[in-house]
Amino acid sequence: MSAVSIQILRVIIVIALLGSLMVQVLLVPSGWRELTGPGGGGPLSYALAVIAVLGVAALQVIGVSILRLLVLVRRGRVFSPRAFRWVDLIIGAVAAEAVLVFAVAVTAAIANRTHPGDELAPGAIGMICGLALVVAGVALVITVQRQLLVQAVEARDRAATLQSELDEVI
Repeated sequence: MSAVSIQILRVIIVIALLGSLMVQVLLVPSGWRELTGPGGGGPLSYALAVIAVLGVAALQVIGVSILRLLVLVRRGRVFSPRAFRWVDLIIGAVAAEAVLVFAVAVTAAIANRTHPGDELAPGAIGMICGLALVVAGVALVITVQRQLLVQAVEARDRAATLQSELDEVI
């Protein structure tokens, strides 16, 4: 990965993280005031607010983890056990996002039963469930990539051992 690509990705992630902080600092408190004020939402509104906050937090974990991996890439240390911690955090956060997307579908289905007239189309709920499956699939793809990282680290360690043995022989 070129230095320019790494720098561009870092800038994009930092901008996204700053945007998510703005959401947490500015939008969440005002939204919460609307929920708890007169005529505020009911339990389903609270559930959606909590899901949104947790979703943003999971995205922040992913962003910070990718930034840490980019530091390892820049230093030429991405093929090390230190990278596993960050990849594992990404896998966990993406899996959590899948659960949160599914929670949105469940909340919408409950709202359909308890608030007739404000219904979300069953097809839309099905599409949200499908999105949850896609996000879970992304977590599985990252898990496969983690296994490739494990194999690369093992191969590098084996090569270093063989090089050491060869140096002793020579």
